[in-house]
Amino acid sequence: MRKRLVHRRARQIVAAAVGAALVSVVVLTFAISWSPSVKSYPLQGVDVGAAEGKIEWPVLRGGGVSFAYLTATIGADTRDPMFAANWADVYAAGLRRGPLHVYSLCRLAGDQANNFNTTVPNTDDSLPPAVWIDFQDGCAARPDRAVVIGEIERLLTMIEAHMRKPVLIKISRRFEYAYRVSAAIPRPIWSVQNYFPPDYAARPWRMWQANAMRRIDGAPTLIHWNVVTP
Repeated sequence: MRKRLVHRRARQIVAAAVGAALVSVVVLTFAISWSPSVKSYPLQGVDVGAAEGKIEWPVLRGGGVSFAYLTATIGADTRDPMFAANWADVYAAGLRRGPLHVYSLCRLAGDQANNFNTTVPNTDDSLPPAVWIDFQDGCAARPDRAVVIGEIERLLTMIEAHMRKPVLIKISRRFEYAYRVSAAIPRPIWSVQNYFPPDYAARPWRMWQANAMRRIDGAPTLIHWNVVTP
């Protein structure tokens, strides 16, 4: 009798484990395939850099992508090695394209702007430039708010002088809470939050990164999925 009870308990444990694994698979499958409805947000697109590998842009266009933001520069010294190829390929695929700079608290705004401005061509067809503002790995600097706001303003002003379009500020929740950038700098906001519309900025967002791990044909890795407010 005791042996049968032990076997029954073991079968129950195995069944529970299998059930939990199946639920996890279903949840993950839903998560990586989810995007906001096209009816609510007709304009949907991606942002990518070298980490996402070689993208088949015509395939992405067929999968509902209408625009792409492409990482161009990081800090004051780094240029994304895939930017030039992506910039040309996105245009050839008939998609709208925009450049993105990754901001660093550890480098002067003027040096970062020069890196961006010497990397990104000023083309009439491009979307407004974007700057990703977050705490970056390898940079422990945490200046006072007034210093940070002043540096970001200088960066945006220099980029805008080159691109002749207002910069879109893509800002993380943690950076916004630390420095309240959106309350100080009047630029369009690109907010970040998986699956649920974010509300952490001081103003309504213009663009929303709605899924940080979207699987789509034509991309070798999971990518960021974004929508534009109607």
